[in-house]
Order: sequence, then structure tokens, then C-alpha cells
Amino acid sequence: MNLLQLRTRLLRTLLPTLLAMAACVAPAWASALAADAAGTAIQKYLQVQTAGLPGKVTISLEGRGTEALPPCEAPEAFLPPGATPWGRVSVGVRCQTERPWTRFVQAHVSVEGSYFVAARAIETGRPLGAGDVTERTGDLTRLPRSVITSAAELVGVVAANRIGPGAPLRKESVRGVTVIQQGQAVKLVAQGEGFVVSTEGKALSGARVGAVVQAKTREGRLVSGVADEEGQIQLAQ
Repeated sequence: MNLLQLRTRLLRTLLPTLLAMAACVAPAWASALAADAAGTAIQKYLQVQTAGLPGKVTISLEGRGTEALPPCEAPEAFLPPGATPWGRVSVGVRCQTERPWTRFVQAHVSVEGSYFVAARAIETGRPLGAGDVTERTGDLTRLPRSVITSAAELVGVVAANRIGPGAPLRKESVRGVTVIQQGQAVKLVAQGEGFVVSTEGKALSGARVGAVVQAKTREGRLVSGVADEEGQIQLAQ
């Protein structure tokens, strides 16, 4: 048997096997491409939806992820009405083809960020000071949605109810302190680059720290500003 005959026999023997292998690999390859396209679409969509959240966002797919999705060249991700990209969420994937389809994939959005907890027991009505709170870091999606993540939200507040040591501070667990009463004489302060000007006025309503309040100057002019911790009105520039 010469070399040409040997090559021909090998091809006749191996060709059916190679063709069978190719037939098996092609669907698997197409399925992998479809899963990758859908996974990329979900990642990009959730990254846009979570932009601006207070922390580092991590997105992961759960269960079988996108493995079972039909092939699609341009899959489109979306969230059902009322759903938010926070914690465990179902993300829709749809494909506009001759035979349109829609499927849902389970995903988890974690947000690693800072939040505040009570450093010790805080009784109802007690003003919160520096020694009453401490900052921690963790997955915010595993905490109450109203957990306080900004120190600015703790300025000039008191405990609305008793807060146990180590408990996360929530927006509904604190309330602002009323520092200006309606009709009260107040100092109106205007600040700019290199100057501070103040005058007297009368508050037209009560206000808590950080609230916008209107006042009337001695000349009868209406102005508005923000109530500060000292009971003054910082005028808007």
C-alpha cells in the first residue's frame, strides 16, 4: 500500500468521526456565544442603572445565568416595572427576531459602601454627637434601604426612638432639631469669597437644621436660605 492509498483510507475512516464531532461542537459554540452576548448586555445595563449608588457595585449572575437562552445577535436587557437594581433581582432579556422571545435571568447586585451604626445605646430625643455613632463598611443591599450613608444626614438630629448599640442608623430613626421658630428674630448671613455680611430678620416659618426657610428683612424684603445649627439662616447666593 502506497502513501496515497494510506491517506485515502485514513480519511475514509476518520471523516465521519470528525464530521460528527463538528456537529456536536457547533451548537455548543453557538450557545456559548449567545450566553456571552446576553451576559454582556445584562452587565452593561445594570452598570448604567447602578451609576451613582453610594459604594462599589458588583454584579453577578445566579443559577444557570444565561446558559439556557436561545441565540440572539443583539439581546436587550431590562428590568420589570417596579424592580430596582438592588440585591437579588430578575433581569429580563428580550430578542427582536423573526420569532421574538423574552426570558428572565436571576442576578445579584451588591453595593459595598460605608454606613453608620450606633456606637452605644441612644435614648429617644437625645441629640447625636460624635461619640454616639461609628462608621462601618459592608454590603448595603443586606441592610435596610433607608440606612444612613452620609455623615451630613446626622448633622443636627436627635434620636426619634431608642437605638440599640450596633444598630444601623436609618433615616426614620432620627429627626431634625427645630432651631428656628416661626416669627423668631434671626440672623441672616450671606457669605462669599473673602466676605461675610449679616443682618437681622424675622423667620416666616419654623425650620430644622438643613431646611430651607424664608425670612423678612427689616426693610421688608423676602429672602430664603438654609437653617444652620446655630439657628441662623445662611442665605442662598
